[in-house]
Amino acid sequence: MTSARRVTIVVTRPIGQSAALLALLADAGFDSLEFPLIDIAPVADDAPLRAALDELYGPVKYALVVFVSPNAVDYAFGKLGAPWPADVPVAVVGPGSVAALARQGVAAPAHRVISPSAESADPRFDSEALYAAIEAQFGATGLEGKRVLIVRGDGGREWLAERLAEAGATVEKVAAYRRIVPEPSMQKWERVHALLAGEPHAWLLTSSEGVRNLDELAREHLSPDETAQLKRAPLVSPHPRIAEAARQAGFDRITVSGAGDERIAESLRTAFAAELQRDAGARSAAETSKGATQSATKVETKTSNAESTPTDSKPAAAPAHQPAQSRMTDSNDSKKASPQPTVTQPLPPNTPFTPYEAQPKKSSAGTALLWLVIVILAVAAGGGGFLLNRKFDRTDQQIAQRLQANDATTADLRAKADQAASSAGALSTQIIQLQGKLNDAEAHSQALQQQYQDLASNRDDWTIAEVEQILSSASQQLQLTGNVQLALFALQSADTRLAAATGPQIVAIRKAIAQDIDKLNATPSTDLTGLAIKLDTAISQVDNLPLAGEAPIERATARAAAPGNSASIAAATGQPRWKVLWQQFVSGIGQQLSSLVSVRRIDNADAMLTSPDQGYFVRENVKLRLLSARLSLLSRSESTLKSDLHAADAALARYFDPSSKKVTSVRDLVKQVDQASLAVAVPNLNESLAAVHQFKRGG
Repeated sequence: MTSARRVTIVVTRPIGQSAALLALLADAGFDSLEFPLIDIAPVADDAPLRAALDELYGPVKYALVVFVSPNAVDYAFGKLGAPWPADVPVAVVGPGSVAALARQGVAAPAHRVISPSAESADPRFDSEALYAAIEAQFGATGLEGKRVLIVRGDGGREWLAERLAEAGATVEKVAAYRRIVPEPSMQKWERVHALLAGEPHAWLLTSSEGVRNLDELAREHLSPDETAQLKRAPLVSPHPRIAEAARQAGFDRITVSGAGDERIAESLRTAFAAELQRDAGARSAAETSKGATQSATKVETKTSNAESTPTDSKPAAAPAHQPAQSRMTDSNDSKKASPQPTVTQPLPPNTPFTPYEAQPKKSSAGTALLWLVIVILAVAAGGGGFLLNRKFDRTDQQIAQRLQANDATTADLRAKADQAASSAGALSTQIIQLQGKLNDAEAHSQALQQQYQDLASNRDDWTIAEVEQILSSASQQLQLTGNVQLALFALQSADTRLAAATGPQIVAIRKAIAQDIDKLNATPSTDLTGLAIKLDTAISQVDNLPLAGEAPIERATARAAAPGNSASIAAATGQPRWKVLWQQFVSGIGQQLSSLVSVRRIDNADAMLTSPDQGYFVRENVKLRLLSARLSLLSRSESTLKSDLHAADAALARYFDPSSKKVTSVRDLVKQVDQASLAVAVPNLNESLAAVHQFKRGG
């Protein structure tokens, strides 16, 4: 009979930190695969850590030292040269850190250890719960003005440090270890591929950084289909913040178990109860069959058969003190003819770290405890009243300070009002002066109006002078830049100005302007400015063009096709399976080696011999050629323009990387200018200017 496949739990904690959890998973019927996503290593420079620990024995000690993880405890105490001072309190996040402190000899009652309580209905072990425990121990203002040291890994959350700083504490942070991304072995990746192919499994992620590392490694080592299977696989995390990070990474089957190895194992046992029951049934049937075979082949006494037969319908009862889970997985129960269904007991809350268990007291002890509670409540009430009184005193001081500030503001406003009253007289004097200046301005305006009337009598002369200036500027621009549209616009503007004047000579000037407008309309238009802009763009990009052989080469990674099913290939070809496996192995190595080699062809040998200094001069020569072409374009020297453009394009093709998109773009700009720069004879405006000059001479 074929047994059901066991569920595999992929444990991603750092190496050496999962022994207890692996034992619990094995007892629960799970297989496990250690697949660490974070490696813990010492910091490169431990001088800051040693200096901070030396302050523990100085004159000004820390009021509190916070360890964020068991790793921080282990690495910090590894650098500690003396026993931990008993008068320095320690705060840790969870039971694992409490146990790490106990291994180092720091535990109650000899030392003061602060950690979140595990007796609440929903215990949490994170920065928020630790801050609440610290505030309960020291009070809202107990750390004001005092030094607090946080020992952690490189980076990490800043929430706890910010809250302590807001409470008035002087927070110092020091790194005791660093996190690095491991590279799992090929055997572990092969096991992960097999799990993603369909075997029942689940992932245990115990840190947000582990979630990010898993996502990064999956993109490098898994195919898209395997990545999709990974995101759909069951995932267990001990904290909601880790679950949120996993949800953002794309995982959709997430279970929050709570802190502690027992809670993690219980969550996995609950999630895979059906699979575990099927596996237990298969193993029970196999053991029953084996026991029946053995009993049939042996001859024993009646007493011996009564004691050891595997078909006993009434198994021995489990001891009363044995846990419910161990009774369900007892080997005697697995031999029953009719196995009972597995009953999962709810996990009790994590027990707080205390040096001894509370023992039941007699009635006198209960009375003493009651009086102790009453005394504590009275002291707490007195302390609360004292703190409330201090709060009232601070409020009174703040109100007094605000009243003083209001009095100062009122006095300032009164002084400004007096100053405004004194400046009112000066303002009236300024108004009188402004009225006098206004009268003078009116007199100047009347004089200007008179001058304008005098000039209006010679309006035609002014119009002709303005038209002459417009035509002269347009003629100069036309000869320098060849901009036909600008000259055409100038002629149309001059004709519009002359349309308001009358006289036979004005008509002759407008006739000459109309003839020049017709010549400009018949002239092909060449956008010299646009071509010059293209050359400027090409010149600005030359410094960034890669020379031949300078183009960056992509980092080669070993790649090989996924091996096929050796059994199917051996059956199809008739070859031994070992030979097929050997051929796949040799082929995979050959593919990986060939993927690491990149061959590029360069036809021009001179380009490969160009040194960096010579490359600088090559770029400068190309820019000089393009600048010379730009000057030839503006001066309308076609032969020089063509020569410079061809020389620049030849240098780009000879010395620069032809596969680069930047080089191709610059060569396209040069070719566009070469094709658009046709020699066109630019007309002149001599007829319009001659007509204007003849009018001014009175001809």
